[in-house]
Amino acid sequence: MNTPSVDSSFAALLATQLTLGLPVELVALTSTYVPQMAQLESMAHSHPMSEGNLADCFGHLYRVLGLKLSAGSDANTNAASDPDSVDGLLGFAIVQQIVDEVTLLDICLLPSQQGKGYGKLLLNAVMASAKASAAVVLMLEVRESNLAARALYQKAGFIESGRRKGYYPIAGGKEDAILMDLAITQE
Repeated sequence: MNTPSVDSSFAALLATQLTLGLPVELVALTSTYVPQMAQLESMAHSHPMSEGNLADCFGHLYRVLGLKLSAGSDANTNAASDPDSVDGLLGFAIVQQIVDEVTLLDICLLPSQQGKGYGKLLLNAVMASAKASAAVVLMLEVRESNLAARALYQKAGFIESGRRKGYYPIAGGKEDAILMDLAITQE
């Protein structure tokens, strides 16, 4: 299967994003970003992926998209002046594609940048990439307690398709993983 490059998959979305004047850009990440990704993971998630796990997400079945401060960012914007940014990296998304099924393995955003529309921007880019690569379904799982992420996914059209009981560790126990799917229509 000939999968379009990440750059071509996001060209239209990137152009739209730039017209909104956001101080960020969507870029394809390489394995050289693993240390920054791991640092971001540790800041954003209670049980972060290890550097080794993140490094394993670079290969022919995977696409890793980064959300970075754009080179021409206005220093007065919240994102551009964020002291917590990891070498300009504000977030990332990792997807795996097997034939026509895409799985969103991780979406991570700097905590200080959450609630500003950047998670939606990353999710829209993942959805555009899935469509461009001829996927028929985009799947994910999310912690039951992550109500903000669940609301974002539901607004994007994802539906709950199942549960994994006691899947995620939490302080003092475990919580369910909510499985969600989005049908991708090819026009």
